[in-house]
Amino acid sequence: MPFCEVIVDIAHSDVDKIFDYACGEEIAAGMRVVVPFGNGVTTGFVMRIKGESDVPPQKIRRILRTDDGEPALTAESLSLASALAERYRVPMALALRLFLPAEMRTGKVAERHRTFCRLTGEDPRLSPRAPQQLALVAFLEENGEADSAFLREKFGGALDALLKKGAVVAEKRRIFRDPYRGVEGERTEKTLTPAQRTAVETVVSTEKQVCLLHGVTGSGKTEVYLTLIADVLAEGKTALFLVPEISLTPQMLSQLRARFGSKAAILHSGLSAGERFDEWMRLREGTARIAIGARSAIFAPVENVGIIVIDEEHDGSYSSESSPRYTTFDVASLRAAYNGCKLVLGSATPSVETYQRAKKGEFELIRLPERINARPMPEVSIVDMRREVRRGNPSAFSASLRDKLAQCLSKGNQAILFLNRRGYSQTVICRDCGYVAKCEHCDVALTYHSEEDCLKCHYCGARYRLPPACPECGGKHLGYVGTGTQRVVTELKKLYPEARILRMDVDTTSGKEGHFKILKQFSAHEADILVGTQMVAKGHDFPSVTLVGILDADMSLHFADYRSGERTFQLVTQVAGRSGRAQEPGEVVLQTYDPDNAILRFAADYDYEGFYAHEIAMRAAMLFPPYATIVRVMVTGEDEKETLEVLRSVYEKLQKIYLAHTEQFLFFNRMHSPIKRIQNKFRYQVLMRLTGGGVLKEVYAVCAEEKHKSVLVYVEENPANLS
Repeated sequence: MPFCEVIVDIAHSDVDKIFDYACGEEIAAGMRVVVPFGNGVTTGFVMRIKGESDVPPQKIRRILRTDDGEPALTAESLSLASALAERYRVPMALALRLFLPAEMRTGKVAERHRTFCRLTGEDPRLSPRAPQQLALVAFLEENGEADSAFLREKFGGALDALLKKGAVVAEKRRIFRDPYRGVEGERTEKTLTPAQRTAVETVVSTEKQVCLLHGVTGSGKTEVYLTLIADVLAEGKTALFLVPEISLTPQMLSQLRARFGSKAAILHSGLSAGERFDEWMRLREGTARIAIGARSAIFAPVENVGIIVIDEEHDGSYSSESSPRYTTFDVASLRAAYNGCKLVLGSATPSVETYQRAKKGEFELIRLPERINARPMPEVSIVDMRREVRRGNPSAFSASLRDKLAQCLSKGNQAILFLNRRGYSQTVICRDCGYVAKCEHCDVALTYHSEEDCLKCHYCGARYRLPPACPECGGKHLGYVGTGTQRVVTELKKLYPEARILRMDVDTTSGKEGHFKILKQFSAHEADILVGTQMVAKGHDFPSVTLVGILDADMSLHFADYRSGERTFQLVTQVAGRSGRAQEPGEVVLQTYDPDNAILRFAADYDYEGFYAHEIAMRAAMLFPPYATIVRVMVTGEDEKETLEVLRSVYEKLQKIYLAHTEQFLFFNRMHSPIKRIQNKFRYQVLMRLTGGGVLKEVYAVCAEEKHKSVLVYVEENPANLS
């Protein structure tokens, strides 16, 4: 009798172990099964089939049934899940869940089938007194086949009568839900430039597994990716293509479908449960061979992977903020090693850590230093907003930007205005007593949204009415501080009443097609100005855009985060790259209150090498990553007293590690998080800076031991967001 090793689908350390069950010959590794467990039943994952078990026969129970005809999880998925569970010290069940659509696990989604009817070819000898049957036959003769539900609605009982007579046959057929029906790109044959051809050949020929494609915006990185994907598909292999933002996936999908048809499937959280399930199944069954999507697409169930591409590799969204807190690069590296394939990282502004590894020779560094057809990079002019204020201009638009916008619109061109703050104004403040409206559930100021005439929390989504007077002093002088995308649009409409304006931020892009509809409108020149947050900063290619305005370049520059300079350089460079991508040269107006700032100067000159030298020297002097590892242990809970007690316990255990290995610690302390409360949960942290990874396993082990019903303890390595 065969036995199988099962991990039950319960993400708790007490049951995080292998359980042996008796099974039949039809059970295979990777299947989901229903098993008796304790006094009830639960689902589990089959990890391995074996001929013998060490468990006494009287204690072995039998699998009740399987949920799969074929294994849902591949051999690679099982191997990767084991590695991730070990690396991030999480229960194996939690790691295995990454590889399945959530609704598939809970049984809330299934295959969709429809019944189609067609003529059998037999003569039914229809009576002239049965006009509906005659009409139905004529309809099928003309159309070939039709959905049975449609035929019943149109012809009533005539369908059942013809089915009984054998004149019509019904066939049940599986239907795949297409999340982007109608997204078909226009196939254009592109000849690679010599630089692109060299890039492709270097990726193929290098012995290094990881390649960094460092190409300026508009240099043709996408065509390099598509050529590499086409080559591996020709070899019978599959491909993973990751992009950072959901907003980028429809545009990229249209290019992939133009090139590869239905072989491309899309995976991201914006799809409906049924769409995500069907796209996942197309990949698992092999009818689709290219998985494209955001971070979670790295777990796509494709086998025999020939290449993995991570576009805009520097983007912070590639780090998971829920358990297990993996980085996409780490998972991609494991998959590349398992499949023996190349991992290609692409960016115009690589992360400092990635570029350092490439410069040291760990990764293959491939450069695309010029735009396609040697088009010039757009000219960047830096505007000192301090002078604008002194000249009596309090608006968000400098005189230079207003003039250039007017010229751009008069020529029939398009413009993009970038401001990384949604809403109408940043916050509401009482000018009498200084009161600032804050969220009741989070320790953050609320943002005013004019269209809904309400205050919103951008952390938990709570909404509040705008108070008629100050709740603290009763004063009536409530004012708006800061400018958001809504206010920018309002002011633009006053300045340019004839201009057609679109806004693209979290508030305007709900639903899976929210981004796509806005981008499609702008691409079709149905709008003259696109105002947006960082969604507009990367990946988009609009030939008619000749002007980009960066309204507040300082916004991300002065955060209390060692990455603030790097993020500012990346954002400015990326959004500037949206301009001048066709024949007409582009312009960029960069507005700042700190015009002499070195980071902004490097960005204005597109000088990545200068920026990198400046940044890496600062990191080396201050011992920040990549010269050290920042580790944050977060302790969060709704009861502050209980949360502090757990923090004290965690801190004392970590302090023992610190005292035993002080030579590996540059910093060690406990404190409340910069944002002390989010969604009614108090947030405390133990912050460490380590010179090596030697004690990291011990830190994870300490946190794994902390089991509390109402307080969560978790570890973050080099967190993307330190707030």
